[in-house]
Amino acid sequence: MLRLTAVDEADLAVISAQMQDALMKRADLSFDKKRRRFALVANRFAWDATPEKQRRRAGLHFDDVTEVKTSGLDRVEKNAVLSLLAITFKKADALSGIVTLNYSAGIQIKLIVSCVNATLSDLGGTWGTDIIPKHAD
Repeated sequence: MLRLTAVDEADLAVISAQMQDALMKRADLSFDKKRRRFALVANRFAWDATPEKQRRRAGLHFDDVTEVKTSGLDRVEKNAVLSLLAITFKKADALSGIVTLNYSAGIQIKLIVSCVNATLSDLGGTWGTDIIPKHAD
């Protein structure tokens, strides 16, 4: 079971690598403005378990989120499956900045954050898959 916390750009790159090719439905994304938390639940490909071919249910949340902006998400149905490609961070000042979740089909979710504060946790067991995500070189 994986549990990672990110407090800076380097930590977030590790979470991004583990969440690459995670699959989720639009309905599995949420923003709690009062708690300043953006959260999602996904089926991540277990890159940490290769050469085994497994997926794991995982939760990822970002705290200290002041605003969420989306691009392309409005054209996706609630039950459509989204594939996460990468998570990046662009600093605005010493701590604050923008965390960007980049999905296939050009979809982006930008989280305006007062600091990097993310946690990735596996939520249960694994299941095998015959599909290994592939990327163009």
